[in-house]
Amino acid sequence: MLIPVRCFTCGNPVSEWHDEFKKRTKSHEEGGQAEDAAKVLTDLGVERVCCRRVMLSNVDLIDEILPYGRY
Repeated sequence: MLIPVRCFTCGNPVSEWHDEFKKRTKSHEEGGQAEDAAKVLTDLGVERVCCRRVMLSNVDLIDEILPYGRY
């Protein structure tokens, strides 16, 4: 839902890569050419498998949940 600040396994900060990762891997309908996620993570220096998993499995659902109130 929200950007994970740290890797759940090793505790390495992963939020610093999130904006660049999303920008470079966005879909074609946004106007840009989408890059391969594995290549982007390698270029950003994300080497550990656990950190790569956190970046790849993050789903941004805040826009879908926001219309529903608390009650």
